[in-house]
Amino acid sequence: TDMSRPAINGIAPFFIVDNAPAAIAFYRDKLGFDVIYQEPQDNPFFAIVCRDNAMLMLKSVEAKPLPNPTRDPAARWDAYLNVPDPDALAAEFASRGVVFSASLKDTTDGLRGFELKDTDGHVLFFGRPRKDS
Repeated sequence: TDMSRPAINGIAPFFIVDNAPAAIAFYRDKLGFDVIYQEPQDNPFFAIVCRDNAMLMLKSVEAKPLPNPTRDPAARWDAYLNVPDPDALAAEFASRGVVFSASLKDTTDGLRGFELKDTDGHVLFFGRPRKDS
């Protein structure tokens, strides 16, 4: 590898949401994300939420949310979150009352994981490549 190449530390999807406070509450209370920034503090329209190395930006604007499933069901994920133990994470989320849009399973495309929809219908897949793939 080229030792002089600058690093990229991550990527943060930017989701348009209808109701920023509701979206913030979902990511914080149901998925265990920390709110690292919101503007303004009362009734925010923008927030950055983070859990470990996963970061998302949420913003209410005049445009309506347009999650992938509304465009093409074959490309339904809005974000893939790589997790080392999807089984443990699914159990954590279930204990918080999270409803899964696709339950924990080994997929036909070599992954193990599950998916869920946020308050605006954005589909998040939490998983990892299967060890038997």
